[in-house]
Amino acid sequence: MYSSVNSPYALRVRELAQRPGEMREVSLDIAVPSTLGAGLIAVREGDQMHLDVKLEGLHEGILVSGHARAEATGECSRCLIDISEPVEVEFAELFAYDASEEFDYQVHDEHVDCEPVVRDAVVLSLPFTPLCRPDCPGLDPVTGERLADAGERPAPSATDPRWAALGGIQFDSNDHQDPSGHHAADQTTADEERAPADQAE
Repeated sequence: MYSSVNSPYALRVRELAQRPGEMREVSLDIAVPSTLGAGLIAVREGDQMHLDVKLEGLHEGILVSGHARAEATGECSRCLIDISEPVEVEFAELFAYDASEEFDYQVHDEHVDCEPVVRDAVVLSLPFTPLCRPDCPGLDPVTGERLADAGERPAPSATDPRWAALGGIQFDSNDHQDPSGHHAADQTTADEERAPADQAE
């Protein structure tokens, strides 16, 4: 059967129990026994975490407060590359001597297990949509290429699908009509034919 005493987050408080006003500070480094977080980024099982904890004896129980520091790893929610970012959280919770609906945590076997308190603080601090950088452009919707690696490129212009059939039509630059509807080439020939007649008059 699991005992909170065996948790790496467990701290002994025998010398503080039932002694209001007594205080002790503890620093420790632990290997995280189970992953903290279930999204795209988390503090993984086996990662190192540093804890600075202050234990204070009160009439109702032991006040546990402190600071946790670790490194979260995962992937960018836009471009899916691997990322990591530091996690630093503060926590504070009262561990009661006696079970009561008024308190969520109790002192067990002269120990306090900080694991649920630290877990809640870390998980709530993790971003729901982590990014490799604030302005990450994501992936190209056509090629799947990471846009940040491709560099700047002009955005494709949107084409009305109703005009798509005209996209392949090519016009001869010498074959165009004037506003009257006649071909320019035909008009030039007609002018040349009239010129000798005008000169004869």
